[in-house]
Amino acid sequence: MTDYENKLNFWKKNLANLTDIQLPTDYARSLPLKIVESTKSVSLPENVSYAIYQLSTNPTTKRFQGSPFTILLAAFSVLIHKYVNEEDITVGSSSHSCNPLVLRFQITDEDTLDSIIEKIEKVEEEAEANEIKFSDIVDAFTVPNEVIQPSLFKVRFFNATDINNETLESSTNPCDLTVSISQTQTLRRLLPINIKATYNSTLFEEARITEMLNQLEQVLLIASENRSLPISKYSLVTEEIKPILPDPTADLHWEQFEGAITDIFARNAKEFPDRVFVTQTYEDGSIKQYDYKKMNGAANIVANYLLANGIKREDVVMIYAFRDVDLIAAIMGVLKAGATFSVIDPAYPPKRQNIYLEVAQPKGLIVLKKAGILHDEVEEYVRTGLNIITRIPALGFDDNGVLMGGVENGKDIFDNVRDEYEAKEPGVVIGPDSIGTLSFTSGSTGIPKGVRGRHFSLTHFYPWMREEFGLSDKDKFTLLSGIAHDPIQRDIFTPIFLGAQLLVPTAEDIGTPGRLAEWMSRNEITVTHLTPAMGQLLSANAVTPIPSLRNAFFVGDVLTKRDIKRLQNLAKYTTIINMYGTTETQRAVSYLKIPSVTENPSFIAQQKNIMPAGRGMKDVQLLVVNKAGLLCGVGEVGEIYVRSSGLSEGYLMLPEVTQAKFLQNKFNTNPIPSTKDLPFFKGPRDRMYKSGDLGRYRADGNVECTGRADDQVKIRGFRIELGEIDTHLSQHPNVRENVTLVRRDKNEEKTLVTYFVAMGEYENDNVLIRNIRDYLKKKLPSYAIPSVFARLNKMPLTPNGKIDKNSLPFPDTLLTQPTTKKENVNKDMTDTEKTIYDIWMELINVQGDLSIDDNFFDIGGHSILATRLVFQLRNTFSVDVPLGFVFKVPTIRGMATEIDHLRGNNVSSTTFGPNNEEQHVEGSKPVSDDEAKEEAVDYAADVEALDDPKISSEGLPALTFPGQNATLFLTGATGFLGTNILSIYLQKNPNAKVYCLVRAKSDELAFERLKKNALAYMTWNEEWEKNQNVVAVCGDLSQEHFGIAEDKWQQLCKEIDLIIHNGAMVHWVYPYNKLRAINVLSTIQCLKMASTDHLKPFYFVSSTSVLDTDYYVQLAAFEKGAVMESDDLEGSRTGLGNGYGQSKWVSEKLIYKAKERGVPACVIRPGYIVGHTKNGMLNTDDFIIRMMTGCVQLKLSPNIQNTLNTCPVDYVAGAIVQIASDEKWLKNRVYHMWNTPRICFNDIFEEMQLHGYDIKNVGYVEWSNALMNMTLSSGDNALFPLLHFVLDDLPNSSKSPSLNDDNTRAAIAGTDVPVVNVKDMVGKYLAYLIKVGLLPPPTNKDAPKQIPDIGEITVTETVGRHRQL
Repeated sequence: MTDYENKLNFWKKNLANLTDIQLPTDYARSLPLKIVESTKSVSLPENVSYAIYQLSTNPTTKRFQGSPFTILLAAFSVLIHKYVNEEDITVGSSSHSCNPLVLRFQITDEDTLDSIIEKIEKVEEEAEANEIKFSDIVDAFTVPNEVIQPSLFKVRFFNATDINNETLESSTNPCDLTVSISQTQTLRRLLPINIKATYNSTLFEEARITEMLNQLEQVLLIASENRSLPISKYSLVTEEIKPILPDPTADLHWEQFEGAITDIFARNAKEFPDRVFVTQTYEDGSIKQYDYKKMNGAANIVANYLLANGIKREDVVMIYAFRDVDLIAAIMGVLKAGATFSVIDPAYPPKRQNIYLEVAQPKGLIVLKKAGILHDEVEEYVRTGLNIITRIPALGFDDNGVLMGGVENGKDIFDNVRDEYEAKEPGVVIGPDSIGTLSFTSGSTGIPKGVRGRHFSLTHFYPWMREEFGLSDKDKFTLLSGIAHDPIQRDIFTPIFLGAQLLVPTAEDIGTPGRLAEWMSRNEITVTHLTPAMGQLLSANAVTPIPSLRNAFFVGDVLTKRDIKRLQNLAKYTTIINMYGTTETQRAVSYLKIPSVTENPSFIAQQKNIMPAGRGMKDVQLLVVNKAGLLCGVGEVGEIYVRSSGLSEGYLMLPEVTQAKFLQNKFNTNPIPSTKDLPFFKGPRDRMYKSGDLGRYRADGNVECTGRADDQVKIRGFRIELGEIDTHLSQHPNVRENVTLVRRDKNEEKTLVTYFVAMGEYENDNVLIRNIRDYLKKKLPSYAIPSVFARLNKMPLTPNGKIDKNSLPFPDTLLTQPTTKKENVNKDMTDTEKTIYDIWMELINVQGDLSIDDNFFDIGGHSILATRLVFQLRNTFSVDVPLGFVFKVPTIRGMATEIDHLRGNNVSSTTFGPNNEEQHVEGSKPVSDDEAKEEAVDYAADVEALDDPKISSEGLPALTFPGQNATLFLTGATGFLGTNILSIYLQKNPNAKVYCLVRAKSDELAFERLKKNALAYMTWNEEWEKNQNVVAVCGDLSQEHFGIAEDKWQQLCKEIDLIIHNGAMVHWVYPYNKLRAINVLSTIQCLKMASTDHLKPFYFVSSTSVLDTDYYVQLAAFEKGAVMESDDLEGSRTGLGNGYGQSKWVSEKLIYKAKERGVPACVIRPGYIVGHTKNGMLNTDDFIIRMMTGCVQLKLSPNIQNTLNTCPVDYVAGAIVQIASDEKWLKNRVYHMWNTPRICFNDIFEEMQLHGYDIKNVGYVEWSNALMNMTLSSGDNALFPLLHFVLDDLPNSSKSPSLNDDNTRAAIAGTDVPVVNVKDMVGKYLAYLIKVGLLPPPTNKDAPKQIPDIGEITVTETVGRHRQL
C-alpha cells in the first residue's frame, strides 16, 4: 500500500460516522441554504492576552504546551461542546501549507482546558502527518447521485497566516461560522490578538456572535485562574449578558396574594349580579345565559351541600365532567367549600378512571348529569375501594335554570335546601397555600401523579396579565380546553377574576371543521386559550374570519409557524401568546408575544419553525441550568427550572418525588423574611421546579426548548411519559424487551412508536400487536397508546450495552414491510368499505391487518388526522360530513353505512376537470377493486365486445319524428346541466311529459330529490308538479334496463318518444374498468330503449375528452385548424389518458354502429359548462369556479394562455333541446359545443382584477408552489379537491384542440339560444359567488368594473358544495 493510500485510509477511518455539529441559530435553516456573510471583529484585551500567555505553559511540566491559536481553538471547542451538548467535536482548520485540515477530537465535562489543549495538539500533529489534498478527502466521502453531500464540518477555526483564498473557497460549502486569528506586530510585550468571526447572517444575529466572542474571553479567563477546574463548571454568563438574563436572587413577591378566586367570584356576584357570566350554546343553535348571581348561587348550593355532608378543608372531591355550564358550578362549589377539586373525563377507560380515583382518594363525588352514569367497574371501585362520604349523583341545571343534584328517595337532593343554600355564602376562609386543585400528570412507574395546586397561583398573575395583554371585563372567553386537562382552570378562572364572560360551544362546534371559527366569529370572542392541536382544528377548513379575536394564548405543546399563520389568516388582529409551563407550575408560565399581522406583518417570517418558550411572566423565571448546577449562558444547553412564587405545592402523598422536583433555590441562600400575617400561608418559599425540559437562552433573553432531559414528551398537548408506557408493556406476558420513542411519520406528525422483542407463544405478529394494544387500552388513556408497534428479533445495542435508538427503524420504514395481502384482507368488504379502508391505510400508520371494526382512535387516529379523514371522505364520496361524524362512527363499517345512507339521500356524485363539463351520476353502483385496477386497458376492443347487432331498426316501422310536447326520457336530470335541459324542454313543450331517471330508494324519494336539486339550481316550476309534467323513475344507470321492473320497462318503451342521455360518472382518476358499467353499459340500455317497440330519436351528451390525444391537438393546430364534427374518432382509438374519456369514446363508437343500423341517434359534445347567462347561477364545484375562488384565497393567479371552451349552461341546454326538436338534425352524427369568442384563463383572471379583486398574475411555477404550500398545509383552499390535477401540469393538461361547430351553429341559428362572450359573464358569476357566500366582495371599491346586480337569489342550497345559504 502506498503512502498516499495509507494517509487516505487514515482519514476514512478517522472521519467515519461524524457527529453533525449544528450550532444554535437565530433564524431557520433554509433548504437549499442561503448564505449572506457578515463579520464581527474584536481585539482581545490585554488581560485576556495574558491569560493565553499563562495557558501556554503546562502547569505540571512547566513546558510550553500550545500556541495562542491552539489555546483559542481549545476555548472555542468548549463553547461548541456546551452549545450542542456533544462530546464528538469536528472543526475545520488549516496546515502551514494553507491546505484545509479536519480536526476531530473528544471533549467531556470532566476535561480541563489544559487537557483539551493536549488533545488538540495531538490531532493537529496526526492531521499534518497524514496531510493530503483536502479535495481528495472530500471525494472519499462523496455519496454518488446525491445532490446534498455530507459536510465534514460546519465551523472553521483558522490561523490567518495559514490560509489564503483557495483555503477558504475549498472548505466553505456548507459552513456556518469561520473564526480566524491574527496578531498585530507592536512594541508591546504581549502581541494584540485579533479575532474575526465570519458568519452566515441568514442563520445568526450579530448579538449572538458578539456574545459568543464575550464567552470565548470568559472561558480563557476562568481557565487561567483555575487550571484544574473541569469545563462543566465554567460559567458562560458574561457581565454583558447579566442584565438580559433572569436574576435568580430577585424578589418574586412571595406574599402578594390577590385573594381567593372564590371570594372574587362572590364579590362579582354582589357588585354586578345581572352581568352575564356563562353563555351556553346548544346543538339546535339556541343559547342560554347565566349571570354572576345565578352561578354564584349554584356554587353556594354545591358548597353548602358538601359541607353539610361532611366534606372538610382540602378533601378531594372528584368531578365526572362534561363540557357545560354545570362543570363551572361544580368546580366553584368545591372550591367554596374549601375542598380540592379534581376532574375525570368519563371517556377514559374504566381501569384508568379507577387509577385516578386510587391516586386521588376522594371523599366526595360529583357526577354531572350530562356525563352519564359511572361504568359498572368504576362504580364497584367507588363502592368498595374508596371512602366516599358524600355524593351528588346528577348535577345540572334543568330547562328552567334550576340547579338539580339528582334524585334520591323520589325527590331531588337539593329540594329541601336549595333556597337556603343558594343565598348563603359558605364563609370558608382560604389562604394562599390552601390546596384547591388536584391535576394529574404522568408517572414513570405507570401510576399518574396528582399535583396539588395552591390558591395563590389561581389569582396571582391576573393583574399583570390584565395590563400586559389589555384584558378587561368586556372580554369574551372560551371554554375549549380538555375537561380533565389543567388548562381548563385558566379558561374558567380568568374571566371570573376580570368579571368577564365565558362562552361554551357544543361538541359539534369544536369537532366540525370550520364550525369553531364560525362560532367564535358569531359570538365575537375576544380571548381564547388553545393547544396547538386545538388551533389546528380551529383553522381546518375554516373560511369565516374572526375579527373580534384579540388574544390567543397557546399552551400544552410546541407552537409552530404554520400554526400561527393558520390562525392569523382567520384572525388578523390577534396577538398570539406562546406560553410554556407544566401542571406542576400551575399558572406560573413563560410567554412569547407574537404580534398580529396588522401590527408587524414580517415578524413571523423572521422566526424559526418552532416558537421559543419566551421569558417568564412577572414573578416567574425560566432558569436554564447546566449539569454542574450553574446558570447557563447564551446558547448553552441546560435543564429548564421554573422559579416562581406561584408553583404548586407538590405531589399528593409523594414526599420524596416532591422533594426531588421542587427544589430550594440554591442560587439564593439568604432566607426571605415574612412581612405579612396571611391565613393558611407557610411563609415565603423560594422554590424552583425541575422541569426535565432542555433549553437554551437566546441573545435576547428568551428561552427556546431543545428537547427532554428524560423520556417525557408531549404529543398534541398531552404529556406522556415514555417510561410509563414501557413499564406497562414490560408486564405483558409476551414482551421480553421494549422501548418507546417519539418519531415523526410521513406527515411530519409526532408518533409514538414501540419497539419490542417478543417471547412465549403467540399466533402471529398481527394478533400479538392487537393483543398488546388491547392490553394497553386498559392501562393508559388513548393518547398514550403507541400508533406503531415493531417486533424486532433483538434490540440493537451501543458498545456500552445501551439500546441504540438511532439504529431503530423509522415508522414509515416499518410500514413498508410486507403485510397480509390486501385482497385477502378486504375480500368480504363492500365497495364503500374498501374505499374507506384504503383511505385509512393511507392516513394512519397501520400495521398488518386492519379490521373494519377497528376504532379510528384506537389505532393511531386523532383529531388532526380526523380532519384529514373528513377531507378525504368528502372528496372521494362527494358527501358533506362533519368531523363529529368520525367520533360518532369511528369504524370503517360504521362510516360505510353512514356514507351509503348519505349518498342515497344527497345530491349526485360529481367531479370536474379540464376540457369537460360536469355530469351527475344517476344510479351509480360501487365497483369492486378488481375492476378498479389501474392497468393499461384496450378500451377500443370493448366496442366489438359490447356491440349488439340486435340494436337496429330492423323489424320496426320507420321513424315517426315526434312533434311538440313529445314524451322525453332524460337521465342526469338532477345535475346542473340536467335540470336546465328539463327546464328549457318544458318551456318549449309545456304540455309534454318527462320521465327522469333518478337514483333513489323509491319513485317518491326520486321525485323529492329531483325537485330539491331543481330548486337549488333555480330551474323548478311548481306547475310541473301540479300538471304532472315530470315523472321521477327510480333506477340505476349500471343495471340492465336501469334496474326498472320488466313491465314498467316495456311500458316506458311504448310511451317514450325521444331520449336524452345526460347521466354519467365523471372522474379523472378512476380507470376505464371502474366507469364502464355506469358510462358505457348505460348507453347500451338507452340504445335498447331507442330500438324497442318503435324507433325513438336518441341524443347522447358526450364530452370533448374523447379528443384529448396528441393526434387531435396536432390535427387542429397544424392541419385543419379544428377538429371537424364529421371526424370518425379514430384519432383517439389509442392514446386517451383517462378512464372517463375512454368510456365516452366507447359509448360514441357504439352509437355510431347503431346509427349505421338505422337507429336515429346523434352525439353532442359540450365543453366546460359555466354559469347561466341571465342570473349567473353556477355549479360551485366546477373546475373553473374552483380556480376563481382558489385564486382569490391565494391572491395569486397563474399566467396561462390556454384557450378555454367555456359554454354557459343555458347555451348548452338550449342547443340540446333545439337539436332534439327537429328531425333534420338527426342527419348529423356529432355536434360540437364551442362557444365564441374564445377566451383563456388569463381573460378570466383579468376580469376578476377589473372587478376589484386583489389578484397578482404570476408564473405558473410560482403560483403552483404557493398553492401547494397553502393547500397541503391547511386543506382549506377551494382547489384542494382537485389538487392532484392542478399541480400535475395544468398548462399542458388543460390544452385542448379547437373544434369546428358548424352543425351546432346551423341548428341554433335564428333561435333564442344565447351565444355570448363568456368574458362578459365573469362579473355575473362573481356576483353569484358573492351572493352565496363563496367569495368575499372585492376589496377595491373604485375598480374599473363594478359587480353587477343579478337580483334576488332564491336558491336554498348551492348543490356543488352542499352549502346552506
